[in-house]
Amino acid sequence: MKVAAQAWLGGQVSMKFRNLRIVLKQERKEYVIEEPIPDEPVANAPRADKDKFKKPLDDILDVSCLMLATMTPELQKQRGDMVIYEIIQNLKEIFERQAYQEMYKTSKALFQCKMSDGSPMGAHVMAYIQTLEKLGFPLKDELTTDDIL
Repeated sequence: MKVAAQAWLGGQVSMKFRNLRIVLKQERKEYVIEEPIPDEPVANAPRADKDKFKKPLDDILDVSCLMLATMTPELQKQRGDMVIYEIIQNLKEIFERQAYQEMYKTSKALFQCKMSDGSPMGAHVMAYIQTLEKLGFPLKDELTTDDIL
């Protein structure tokens, strides 16, 4: 399951979720990835309540299908019966620990960066900059140049 999820995400979890959020925000459906399915109104509820319940269900179906369509066939089979909120929660669970371990490992390497006696400053700074990029904090080109100079 993790291998298929990694293939879909391609190691760029935050970018894919950010792109999904952009599309959903434009469609005014971002709420469906943040909230579970609302409770269905009781059978004798007023027509307005039943109609209000239909829109979130339609939005959930739209977004779930969109998300599933972007996944590998294996992931589609595993999550085909889930709605978007459940899919997102499931993928977060899978990658939360992995992302934490990767961030810990990279930050540990960053904090252990030491400049060797007699080594050029530029190489040391470049190693620091590359480590920051791995942590998801890339420096802008101007700032990178200023740091090296």
